[in-house]
Amino acid sequence: MSSFMRRLCKPIYTQVNILVIAKKSNLNQIRLLSVSRQQFFKSPTSIFAIQENISSLHLKKRPLRKKKPFEDDELKVPGLYNVLAYSTAEEYDLEALVKGLQKEDLYEPKAIDNNMDVVHAVAKYKLGNEPREIFFFREGSCVMWNMTDMESCNLLHFLKPYEQDSYTENFVQNEAEVMNYKHQIEGKTAGLSPLGDMLISPADNSLEKYTFSNAIALSVKLGIWESSLEKYIDSIEFITGDLKNGTRIKMTQEEALRKHGELFALRHVINLSSDLLDVPDFYWDRENLEVLYNSVCTYFSITKRTRVMNEKINHCVELIELLSSHLSDKHHCRLEWMIIVLIMVEVGFEIIHYVDRYLV
Repeated sequence: MSSFMRRLCKPIYTQVNILVIAKKSNLNQIRLLSVSRQQFFKSPTSIFAIQENISSLHLKKRPLRKKKPFEDDELKVPGLYNVLAYSTAEEYDLEALVKGLQKEDLYEPKAIDNNMDVVHAVAKYKLGNEPREIFFFREGSCVMWNMTDMESCNLLHFLKPYEQDSYTENFVQNEAEVMNYKHQIEGKTAGLSPLGDMLISPADNSLEKYTFSNAIALSVKLGIWESSLEKYIDSIEFITGDLKNGTRIKMTQEEALRKHGELFALRHVINLSSDLLDVPDFYWDRENLEVLYNSVCTYFSITKRTRVMNEKINHCVELIELLSSHLSDKHHCRLEWMIIVLIMVEVGFEIIHYVDRYLV
């Protein structure tokens, strides 16, 4: 045989890259599996196993948004100050909080345009020329301006008695926001720099700080709700697998109704009890502050995140409604079989009575 024919008949071992989804440590990992063409044609069962792994792809989790790290005082740039935002509870008792601030005598509480849903506190003892300020919002969020890490921890501890339905420490820290701000050149309007730093006026900037704080507090609260929804999705993830595999669903009608109620409660606070879908009334007659508020909301993608959350909630509602319908059908089938069995028992007794009366 010529060398040409030997080369032609030689088995081909060119590698074929196949995308494989491997589940390891509860995490979906994607890798490329190299399979020779000879193995590809001689062992089709292994290829079918690969396809089965591909078909078991799980839903992708929500990626965590990158947040700015907290800068130590020694590393801070001169003229650049920090802003810390936390959401620690569902609601604050602001009336009791004001009394607590007055009792501590470290911060002077003020009102923002007779707004009863926010408390503006200014530190009485200054550390440098830049004041230290805090905005407490009734919906359970606080925004701290020019605060050190130690002082912010003390304030979070101080808030504990005035919280209603407090969040866990991991929830609070994971969804916190950290930003920087500096003073704008006099004569220019406040806004955001290309680097994401807040620019405020050098004097009489309390309303500008309130506007920034309002938008940041809304973003932090939305982050808490996003985490709550992700936790809810994890709690019902097994339902999709059970429906797919045809196995028995380990949930009762009462639990399904409770899950339904959790979804509608979350949808209520997002769409009815918050300002996620509309601009607050405070900015209607303050056009410059409204523009600033909208720009900060755009920076945090609040509208897009709200829309995505509502789409996820709609999907969860459809799944729970399907589950409720399935459980109701099973309950009705069980009742029908009980009725059939009772009828059969009654027919059996009638047959026994008939035999005893006429044939014996």
